[in-house]
Amino acid sequence: MSRPRVVIVGAGFAGYRAARTLARITRGRALITLLNPTDYFLYLPLLPQVSAGILDARRVTVSLPGTLRGVRLVLGEADRVDLDRRTVHYRGPEDGAGALGYDRLVLAVGSVNKLLPIPGVAEHAHGFRGLPEALYLRDHVTRQVELAATEDDPEVRAARCTFVVVGAGYTGTEVAAQMRMLTDHLARRDLPGVARPRWILLDTAPRVLPELDERLSRTADRVLRARGVDVRTGTSVKEATHDGVLLTDGEFVPSRTLVWCVGVRPDPLIEAVGQPLERGRLIVDPYLQVPGRTEVFACGDAAAVPDLERPGEFTPMTAQHAWRQGRVAGENVAASLGLGRRRRAYRHRDLGFAVDLGGVQAAANPFGVPLSGPPAGAVTRGYHLAALPGNRLRVAADWLLDSVLPRQTVQLGLVRSWSVPLDTASPELARVPGGPGRPGGGAHGDDGEPSAGRPADPRAADRPASAPPTGRPAPGPVRRTDSAAPADPPEAAEGDS
Repeated sequence: MSRPRVVIVGAGFAGYRAARTLARITRGRALITLLNPTDYFLYLPLLPQVSAGILDARRVTVSLPGTLRGVRLVLGEADRVDLDRRTVHYRGPEDGAGALGYDRLVLAVGSVNKLLPIPGVAEHAHGFRGLPEALYLRDHVTRQVELAATEDDPEVRAARCTFVVVGAGYTGTEVAAQMRMLTDHLARRDLPGVARPRWILLDTAPRVLPELDERLSRTADRVLRARGVDVRTGTSVKEATHDGVLLTDGEFVPSRTLVWCVGVRPDPLIEAVGQPLERGRLIVDPYLQVPGRTEVFACGDAAAVPDLERPGEFTPMTAQHAWRQGRVAGENVAASLGLGRRRRAYRHRDLGFAVDLGGVQAAANPFGVPLSGPPAGAVTRGYHLAALPGNRLRVAADWLLDSVLPRQTVQLGLVRSWSVPLDTASPELARVPGGPGRPGGGAHGDDGEPSAGRPADPRAADRPASAPPTGRPAPGPVRRTDSAAPADPPEAAEGDS
């Protein structure tokens, strides 16, 4: 008798947990295939520390083949799902096409950068959703300070040392807090006697971390301002250019750096599935099954899961929910195959929130208890170590070394600007040189990178103008869903899912 085939698309918080849970329950009685563009699970909450040079990039990645025993990994990006034929079509890392048949399907493709119709943002801003973007930001910020050190024009030097972050949710707040400390270190080394680098954090909301309790928001705001971050609430970007950013209050800020942290939107693959959506997310029942398609499950940012604690609402797009939903999805898939206990509905209990503000500073309310300063920092880092599915000793060792040794501040130049476009359905993958349509020739930016007018995807030059930037379906119209820019705040220090 043949074993049932289960295909899981995506290895983020939800997909990784679903695969691990399913493998543990079925114990080889099902063929489990995990389709993912990379061979690792990325622990997103610690990504700002990679950009800040605290953690090595490998510390926040967990090997899929090494930790998911009994799960077959297929490298590739899903570009079409045929529900009638129960087939997932994908494109491999070397552009080869393939297809996977299934008896059960789990869609856990996650999310991508949320775009807003603001002139120049897609061309001049960079997101913070994947490892390539984090590595690019570290190199870019280091390069700007080093170039400023040899710049004679004080206006150009000031522009290079001005960094703008849009979105004061979890990601933007942590990026601004961590990177402020990095640039201060760089300035002491390269710019003695010159004014400190300038960091500006923008959000249309009336306060930073608008999703949190006001006490935690005040703590984060106080730490940011004490560290020298220019926090501007009720303000956003009106237009982005190569030379700077025009703000909605009319001020033009000369800058070479625009970090886009305004939230996320579901992966555009979900739109092409052809099932009912809620703000781009696939509607599922409390058991994480797609209505009318009992063999299809969805979880994480890709799924609109009913919030049984708040009738009529859906669970937010957070890592905490994705991690828990992945476990329930794995259990329910096994139950549907007769290989586990009976299925159960997804319910959640709020564990609290935590935001790492760098050094010993953090804001947290574990189980509703508000904390700040070193106690919150200890709780936050302890939580991360407990939540990490691997590399705990290595992460702890990096934290210890960072506390006693000077931070390593070099630019490796491995990720270029055109390799990490903001408008992409694959933030986990950097565009690589040598492929069809690779950018080349023409004008370059001040840092030697191709100018913003070039194709964001090196393969785009060989496609019709209407083709999407990757092998996935083109996303639909972008709609802003709330007044506060960030829409992806994670709970309990788990970061964006």
